[in-house]
Amino acid sequence: MKIAMIGTGYVGLVSGVCFSDFGHDVVCLDTNPDKIAMLERGEVPIFEPGLETLMARNVGAGRLRFTTDLATALDGAQAVFIAVGTPTRRGDGHADLTYVMAAAEDVARAATGYVVIVTKSTVPVGTNRRVGQMVAAANPDLDFDVVSNPEFLREGAAIDDFMKPDRVIVGVQSDRAAEVMADIYRPLYLRDFPILTTDLESAELIKYAANAFLATKISFINEIAALCERAGADVKEVARGIGLDGRIGNKFLHAGPGYGGSCFPKDTSALARIGQEHAVPQSIIEAVIRVNDAVKLRMVEKLRDLCDDSFNGKTVTVLGVTFKPNTDDMREAPSLTIIPALVGGGARVRVVDPQGRREGEALLPGVSWHDDPYTAAQGADLLVILTEWNEFRALDLKALATTMATPRMADLRNVYVAADVTNAGFAAYVGVGR
Repeated sequence: MKIAMIGTGYVGLVSGVCFSDFGHDVVCLDTNPDKIAMLERGEVPIFEPGLETLMARNVGAGRLRFTTDLATALDGAQAVFIAVGTPTRRGDGHADLTYVMAAAEDVARAATGYVVIVTKSTVPVGTNRRVGQMVAAANPDLDFDVVSNPEFLREGAAIDDFMKPDRVIVGVQSDRAAEVMADIYRPLYLRDFPILTTDLESAELIKYAANAFLATKISFINEIAALCERAGADVKEVARGIGLDGRIGNKFLHAGPGYGGSCFPKDTSALARIGQEHAVPQSIIEAVIRVNDAVKLRMVEKLRDLCDDSFNGKTVTVLGVTFKPNTDDMREAPSLTIIPALVGGGARVRVVDPQGRREGEALLPGVSWHDDPYTAAQGADLLVILTEWNEFRALDLKALATTMATPRMADLRNVYVAADVTNAGFAAYVGVGR
């Protein structure tokens, strides 16, 4: 099948590459000529394990191409996927649909034969019907269907998520569109992965509800962590105890500095806004957002306490600034709240992150970047573990303690055990919820 993918951001590029690996003929379109030139050279503009190799394999097989020309992308395409950004709209928290609607209108004016227009971007309930109305108005003679096919890709594990999904959600209005989508996802049908075909509105809401539920688990365990600190309990033991209940499960019950990334912050905000617009306030989600904001500020106070109530003149080494390991994504990362507070308080901040520097240099002014944790810790007053990269899970704690001016650790991901840290020579150790 011939597929056009509009947008070569995280979702569009991963989806396009994986569809080509299914055996489809895929053309990825982007309006940025520099990005297309980079992709044509075999360079991947994002960090995602395994993506560069998979892309090269399918380009070499002739199944994957890149272009800036819409006509080239649409030529013979039976399905056009829209995978452009839907950032939070400034001022009201709603998803900004400018790029989605512009892409759909461009497709409407350029398409000539029957085409299935598939929204891969995360969009509020009702958006796909609006897309259908707009396409019909832009090209009344066009034979088309609109489909909602939200993505569920975890950064750092996106290829595995695409190839071995928990489920695929397909929202349709016609049997014809359902058949096209069945053909596209046939490799997954054949391997018995769950594919739910439903209506447009349900498909749209499934995406938001899923991300909001996961964000709720994170904010819940972070509130429990604060209670554990006051009550003398260990949040890791509490999380383990409740996670063994099959109705709850152990995923997303890891206390830390709050959620970030490209999905949870904007999707919880958008869902709260959707509820307000439909006069059905999403009170739990609104509380989740407030708790997450408060958790980041609580982490700042933890660090301040370890610095004798003042950051001024202190040297702080921060390990990890991306919102999670195995990605270079800095969007809404806790580091963007915590590190400016350190710098603003007068601290000298040294940063180590395997992939964060490319985006972080612009987002975190006033810090120095280092490649090695031990060099960065020399003469430091505080060591902060902010992102649990594998590189930071087996540090030589004695070597770190020896080289620091005042060996203190704030383990905001609960990577280490307090006794091990203090036995290695650290004067103070603070985790989250312990």
